[in-house]
Amino acid sequence: MKFIIDHFLLVGIAVLSGGALLWPVLTQRGKKASPQQVTLLINRGKATIVDVRDAAAFGEGHLPDARNIPLGELDKRRGELEKFKNRTAVVVCQKGTRAFGAAKILEKAGFADVVVLDGGIDAWKTQGMPITK
Repeated sequence: MKFIIDHFLLVGIAVLSGGALLWPVLTQRGKKASPQQVTLLINRGKATIVDVRDAAAFGEGHLPDARNIPLGELDKRRGELEKFKNRTAVVVCQKGTRAFGAAKILEKAGFADVVVLDGGIDAWKTQGMPITK
């Protein structure tokens, strides 16, 4: 206890930095799916893939049959996905962090089942899953 009192600034910095490291994990709300789980959804024909990266990144490689709607345009273009509301919407970004914002937009638009590809396209490639160019 004496150490904490004598070094309150050091302890405060340690607690603050630990909180900063945990913040991204704590703020991600929503369902995540591993590349294997997404593969099962695709194979069963129950998924619509929404890639929210920009067109250049999408052109470098994407999941098969993915629809490219950049995150900044998703709110305006969500009507393109209306006919897929009864399917699971799988949202994909580069690393799996920006996709949570897109998932919230789709949930507000009435999509009942929205999941985020855990780790994004990077995790998909790491697992050796197929990429379409």
